[in-house]
Amino acid sequence: MRIVSGENPNVKRKFIRNISISVFGILLFLILAFNSIYTIKEQEQAVLITLGVAKPVTTSGLHFKIPFIQNVKKVNTTIQGFSLGYDSSTNLNEESDSLMITSDYNFVNVDFFVEYRIVDPVKALFASENPVVILKNISQSCIRTVIASYDVDSVLTTGKNEIQSLIKEKIIATLNIHDIGIQLVNITIQDSEPPTAEVMEAFKAVETAKQGKETAINNANKYRNEKLPEAAANVDKILQEAAVVKEQRINEANGQVARFNAMYEEYVKNPLITKQRMFYETMENVLPSLKVIINGSDVSIDTILPLESFFSTNNTDNNTFNISPDEEGLE
Repeated sequence: MRIVSGENPNVKRKFIRNISISVFGILLFLILAFNSIYTIKEQEQAVLITLGVAKPVTTSGLHFKIPFIQNVKKVNTTIQGFSLGYDSSTNLNEESDSLMITSDYNFVNVDFFVEYRIVDPVKALFASENPVVILKNISQSCIRTVIASYDVDSVLTTGKNEIQSLIKEKIIATLNIHDIGIQLVNITIQDSEPPTAEVMEAFKAVETAKQGKETAINNANKYRNEKLPEAAANVDKILQEAAVVKEQRINEANGQVARFNAMYEEYVKNPLITKQRMFYETMENVLPSLKVIINGSDVSIDTILPLESFFSTNNTDNNTFNISPDEEGLE
């Protein structure tokens, strides 16, 4: 008697084996396919590592690599940042990083925010174990060095921009020496304040006084700007009036000189007559009511009226006053 089975065991095993091989092949293909391509975004750069040799890949888009032989590591090239002196997530002060001493031996809390970006992905990955930590340590060192060279007033008020610039220069110079593939973009002072409330109140009072000083200076400058044009106008007016008076005086002096020269010419021609005329003119100016009567050319005595101009007594018997303007008397 023959027993016929429904299926041949060998055929079944062969079928299962073929299915397994097909599935394995598909899986292997998918694994190889997914390990053969990679994508770089706009804000990324990649490092392609081939048997230990690193090569940067800076072009964004789809790229291919050899599976299991080449590895890809991606880095973020956008501007990133970290805080120093406070926790950016909770905004709480971290005194171990913020407390510093100034050149005049005062303590102050200063918070900074550091911005950086990766410019060389190969160096950023392989030149150091953690370049961000190195940047943080460099920043703290440069910050404390610069803060220690300024007094507390500069740190809290007027010197912030200068301090930021100097710190940035020092950090950039140190990064260039270490060459870890990171570039400093900017460093800014977020806040600066005294460590205690009492000192803070004192500094607020000082700041209020400084603002009052600035207000007083501004008011004084305003008053000066208002008064200077008025004073300049007055100066111009005085100068113009002085110029007019000067011109008048010069003209008067020139006229008197011309008159004197003319009189001198007449005097040279007729000295005696000129002396007599000058005498009479002078007497007319001194005594406007004086009257001179010339008796004649052959008489050397002239009569001058009225007598009241010469005498204060009540003697009215004499009504004449005689004067002889001879040449010797006039000299």
